[in-house]
Amino acid sequence: MTEPSGSFPGPTTVAGSSPGDALEPWPDTVEWRPVSRSLITVELISRAAWVVVVLAGLGAGWAVNGHWAWPAAMAAVAVLAIWRSIVTVRAVKAWGYAERDNDLLVRHGLVVRRLSIVPYARMQFVDVTAGPLERAFHLATVQLHTAAAASDAKIPGLPPEEAARLRDRLTALGEDRAEGL
Repeated sequence: MTEPSGSFPGPTTVAGSSPGDALEPWPDTVEWRPVSRSLITVELISRAAWVVVVLAGLGAGWAVNGHWAWPAAMAAVAVLAIWRSIVTVRAVKAWGYAERDNDLLVRHGLVVRRLSIVPYARMQFVDVTAGPLERAFHLATVQLHTAAAASDAKIPGLPPEEAARLRDRLTALGEDRAEGL
């Protein structure tokens, strides 16, 4: 069954991971929530806009100069854009987050997988942002800020209602947990 674009799927668990896996240490106890698949469309449109600009510049150079390297560069840009578009689809599907009692888990990445564990007590503030393209597709990004800049995590591709719910919950949990420090 396919899900309609823009829908927000519920929690999922990851099959095939072992308890000893550093990037998936809780295969049966954590329910991962994926980001919206509409993020794929947003990313592809954004990439297409940049590719059009680059190809237009290369095309202008070719029109002025006429050297064989200009169309070769245009072909290279087109091949790279197609490859990155395929990777983007898989990369968006790799994003996920899970809320636990004391921390938030965020994972992403294909080649270099990353699992961030952000304790609620360490959160300083939570940003919710949405650019024009994200707003057109009813998406937002939640950005968590901690004292250590390297531990900041973000969750892109959330419906605005989920982003607001997550922002409010994280803020409340952060304030509750920070009082004990």
